[in-house]
Amino acid sequence: MNFLSTFELVIKEFQDQSIDFALIGGLALHQFGVMRATNDIDFLVLISDKDKVKKIMENLNYELKHESLDVLNFFSKSSGFDRIDFLIAHRKYALAMLQRAVLREVLDGKFRIKFLKAEDQIGLKVQSSKNAPERYHQDMADIEKLIEYNYKALDMSIIREYFKIFNREEELDNILKREKC
Repeated sequence: MNFLSTFELVIKEFQDQSIDFALIGGLALHQFGVMRATNDIDFLVLISDKDKVKKIMENLNYELKHESLDVLNFFSKSSGFDRIDFLIAHRKYALAMLQRAVLREVLDGKFRIKFLKAEDQIGLKVQSSKNAPERYHQDMADIEKLIEYNYKALDMSIIREYFKIFNREEELDNILKREKC
């Protein structure tokens, strides 16, 4: 199974099971003009759907490799797309992100799924670059491109709040100066 068929199967199962989800991560960046390679599929799901997600992924021949209150990481047991990760929405910021997410068509209009707003994608990147230093440079490059390509449409107060949570407002100011925003 290739990426597209795996992606389609997961979306179909989630919609059939009425799972509230949004696409996040590298694939979601394409909606905002940021093109880059990625080796996984990332979703944000409600904590109340966590057990349903685990069952669906098991039925699609994926093995749960890591589980915590905040994440589920699955790897294919067969020839499907190797890795699918889930961020679990249970804290106020992640819940607000999912609530603000916007429906968009994917797979030539076959499905309509939620995508996080650019501001919230940036928020996840700010957190990721803080929690996983090895991701810092890629995450910061993604943040800079998201701001550069979407500045006029962004709610900078939301973005500033994300940087403030991690005491990184100076980094945001430096990005804005470089981008001449």
